[in-house]
Amino acid sequence: MLKVKNICCIGAGYVGGPTMAVIAHKCPDVKVTVVDLNEARIKAWNDKDITKLPIYEPGLENIVKEARDRNLFFSTDVEKAIDEAEMIFISVNTPTKTYGLGKGMAADLKYIELCARQIAAVAKTDKIVVEKSTLPVRTAEAIKNILDNTGNGVKFQILSNPEFLAEGTAVQDLLSPDRVLIGGDLDEEGQVAIQALVDIYANWVDRDKILTTNVWSSELSKLTANAFLAQRVSSINAMSELCEKTGANVNEVAKAIGMDSRIGSKFLKASVGFGGSCFQKDILNLVYIAKSYGLNEVADYWEQVIIMNDHQKRRFAANIVKTLYNTVSGKKIVFLGWAFKKDTNDTRESAAIYVADDLLNEQANIAVYDPKVSQQKILSDLNYLGTRSETENSESVKVYEDPYEICKDAHAIAILTEWDEFKDYDWQRIYDKMKKPAFVFDGRNILDGEKLNKIGFVYKNIGS
Repeated sequence: MLKVKNICCIGAGYVGGPTMAVIAHKCPDVKVTVVDLNEARIKAWNDKDITKLPIYEPGLENIVKEARDRNLFFSTDVEKAIDEAEMIFISVNTPTKTYGLGKGMAADLKYIELCARQIAAVAKTDKIVVEKSTLPVRTAEAIKNILDNTGNGVKFQILSNPEFLAEGTAVQDLLSPDRVLIGGDLDEEGQVAIQALVDIYANWVDRDKILTTNVWSSELSKLTANAFLAQRVSSINAMSELCEKTGANVNEVAKAIGMDSRIGSKFLKASVGFGGSCFQKDILNLVYIAKSYGLNEVADYWEQVIIMNDHQKRRFAANIVKTLYNTVSGKKIVFLGWAFKKDTNDTRESAAIYVADDLLNEQANIAVYDPKVSQQKILSDLNYLGTRSETENSESVKVYEDPYEICKDAHAIAILTEWDEFKDYDWQRIYDKMKKPAFVFDGRNILDGEKLNKIGFVYKNIGS
């Protein structure tokens, strides 16, 4: 039986940081070190001002504060942490490839490979290596090949332990998960490694919620879970367009079908489209894997989920242009929200980025307010698309810190993130400051349309 006393996690991002903080919080006798080459990020994790953590998640500050410098450490000394650890989590970015074979679909595994090579170069004792990043099925095989061929006699076990966190509720998801999935080899050494990780989680997770499988099932389960969730969002969004044409109300349709116990009510909220780091990337990954095995019908089926999501974002932008008398040129369009969902400062693949890009192509002036996203992040998201020069973006996009000030002289407001605070605004005060007619495009269906219409707004939502 192997008892792990030292854990290292490579990658201090949205997965690595919160996951390791909770493990340290729940396993006070285990030393947990999170390492990253990004000095600014590590500095932020170590900041005495706990509100300056690089990631915003409800509940995270208290957990980091309690465990930091006791048994939770953040460092840029990657080699020292690898050397000391019996168990190493790999939690680095696996973006979609932007070049070469599989461009636009396959996962770019260069960071994973760099991790494996660094572990192989540093390790002097046997290690358990845990895949925490979302990876294509059979990545463990590649990691194992690299580690086993270093010739320094160290034995490695590779486990797959995918995360099933929803940003905005990540801490709660870690403290009371639906399930913990651990995949490993079926031989005796593989089972010892699996048990070592089971023992870590068993400090706070019921044993019957910890599932153990072979490595391939574990890797594929993560992609499948995200594909199924995204599929539900695209399905209800497809129906939202039909509802708008037929006079049905998508919220009523969602409620009616959600009461069927076989379907359930979750992920049936019509919106401007899903975002985040996982859904699109994982489905494209699934599409690429299916195509690589010649399963073209399977690939086409899953690709349609992405096509529908892109259509929903474009449709939302086009509807703003059409409603504003077929031109938004020179008009001030206010975006309330930039994060891909509420209670996070993550903007990856946020619908706001693509709606803004379309409206900027129509020469609109965009004004953005988000309670947790900085001006620098907003502009870098648009610059990353490469649609226009950085100067043009900074001239056409203004970021505000006051939700009332931003609405002055606006032609329209678009709700792009479902932040709770938007519901509680003094909408009469906002209306009084706007140009008339004053339009609200509710991309998250969170506002009281009847109330806004009574004030005098022209209110447009998704799916009715």
